[in-house]
Amino acid sequence: MKRTLLIFGIITVLVLAASANAQFARGLGTLSGSVLDERGKPVANASVTIQTSDGLSPHAAHTDVNGHFEFTRFDAGQYDVRAYSHNLFSDWSKRVVVRPKKTTEITLRLSPTAK
Repeated sequence: MKRTLLIFGIITVLVLAASANAQFARGLGTLSGSVLDERGKPVANASVTIQTSDGLSPHAAHTDVNGHFEFTRFDAGQYDVRAYSHNLFSDWSKRVVVRPKKTTEITLRLSPTAK
């Protein structure tokens, strides 16, 4: 009887842990994209900032040699995104939606007149 209860308890814990991991993974998505200059050419090593739409929880990444960046394993939701390089900024891309188990693609363009 004790052995049966122990086995049942272990199985229950494993099932609950698997369920929690599945729910956690279900809520994560990816945001990726490119940073381009005023002429439409990729910008290497640009800084890209992503933050929640209320301005909290900022994270940063840098573009690769092809101007590409990626933020992985982000909670699904809305984010504001902006790029910066050599005194040039992109406008804020507001309320970019990250969906669970999906990749959202955006393009950010640097400009001397960005707000």
